[in-house]
Amino acid sequence: MPNTNTIKVPHLFGTDAAYQMPRPYDASQPTCVLINSFTMTSDLYAAQYKNDQLLDAMNLIAIEPYGHGQTRAGTDTFTYWDTAIMNFQVLDALGVKGKVFALGTSQGGWIVVRMALLQPHRIAGIIPLGTSMDYESERTRKLGNFNAPETLTKPIKDLESKDPTPDFVMPDYFREFPIYTGFGKDIDKATVDFWWNEYGENYRGDDGRKRLKECSINLRDRDGLHARLFEVRCPVLWLHGTNDLAYTIANAEEEIKMFVNSSDARLQTVEGGQHYLSASHPEVIDNALMEFVNKYS
Repeated sequence: MPNTNTIKVPHLFGTDAAYQMPRPYDASQPTCVLINSFTMTSDLYAAQYKNDQLLDAMNLIAIEPYGHGQTRAGTDTFTYWDTAIMNFQVLDALGVKGKVFALGTSQGGWIVVRMALLQPHRIAGIIPLGTSMDYESERTRKLGNFNAPETLTKPIKDLESKDPTPDFVMPDYFREFPIYTGFGKDIDKATVDFWWNEYGENYRGDDGRKRLKECSINLRDRDGLHARLFEVRCPVLWLHGTNDLAYTIANAEEEIKMFVNSSDARLQTVEGGQHYLSASHPEVIDNALMEFVNKYS
């Protein structure tokens, strides 16, 4: 059974938005929104939910993007901008007051930047983890980043169907590359088994096929944010692992400099850190998050 609750919000013709809160909302504490990576769920932040010191310091609300986990929209078509809008509606529906912090892994990183662009007066600071601000450009190829067109074009084609597909199950290759790219090649069997089964539950049947196809199109065909980073004014703490298999340190070093009007834009590298930093190095991430929130809340 999923660990999430759902709440109805109006975006995209009516959305059942899935979210996970390890403790009830406390209006006296700062709040941090957590956004998961491609095809993962809010369980990506399981380690954070178990850290009492972190939970004593702030509210954590993990919201599952469109196409992910238990979130369902009134349409089969959505973008990262839609998730950013939905996130604010979830906060409103939950009665969250004041500015919030937003942390996101990989695609979650460019979603939290979109949140800072759409409602700057509501964002106290953003914490992108193992991410990129670019589209699938020639620049990103030269810097050695994950090649989404090469990885996803044929699988997207394979997901097309004019007819309903009630017997669809997520193909093995769609499970393998997020697991091993995200957690690293030395990931333990228990973690592999957990996410392998999660994928089997989340992406099955006709609805699962459609959501997987749209998530993959979004990753491959996303718009870049370079020209918009000028407008980000809030503090930015970008954390990036030295063992990240998706996006490179060289890319992060270039892009953190593009937040030219941020009040404080910093890149912190994590030695040995994987793409899913919150899982590979939870203590480092949790401590950095608490320090950041304490400084700017």
